[in-house]
Amino acid sequence: MITTGIAATATGTVPDPLADPGTGATASGGLVHSTAKLRVKRHAMAGGTIRLRGRLRPAAARRVTVRINGEKVKTVRTGADGRFRVLWSAPGPGVYEAKAVTQASGQARMARSRVREINVYRPAVASYYGPGLYGNGTACGQTLTPGTHGVANKSLPCGEKVTLRYRARTVTVPVIDRGPFSGDREYDLTAATKAKLGFGDVGTVLTTR
Repeated sequence: MITTGIAATATGTVPDPLADPGTGATASGGLVHSTAKLRVKRHAMAGGTIRLRGRLRPAAARRVTVRINGEKVKTVRTGADGRFRVLWSAPGPGVYEAKAVTQASGQARMARSRVREINVYRPAVASYYGPGLYGNGTACGQTLTPGTHGVANKSLPCGEKVTLRYRARTVTVPVIDRGPFSGDREYDLTAATKAKLGFGDVGTVLTTR
């Protein structure tokens, strides 16, 4: 008589060569589930070099593509430990969304990392306004109060979100008014925005717009 499944009889299970060594889970179709993680520096300056790092699981030498705002930045091969690194130079200020994507291999499924936001800034001279104007309407149709968060700008559309950074503080507020109209200042911060940033009366802030 021919005997089969000796190992299965002895242990009660048949080892799966495609099972994830960390969890033992095997995806449908015999492909191991993959995971991709991406780490980025949240705040950066326009024109600077930004390092994006990550890791794929299961660890193996595989190709991974990093995309910024949906556009391919670079495709690299990971190390044997699944780690990878990509350098990217931001073309200008803005809020960028970064993601790592790896294609399916012979044994592992395709994987996508979570989207990571990168705030890229440029410097801009700003001041603040509000006292003496409370109760008045803004150019964007709001009523200015001591608690209003927002900025005045001469050209950005009403409601456009702007992320500002001053020292170690960051705030995202909408454009609510027009101005400033004196000096070389680009933004007028409301008193509430000024307070949240810990900003003075006149100075330089970092802006994503």
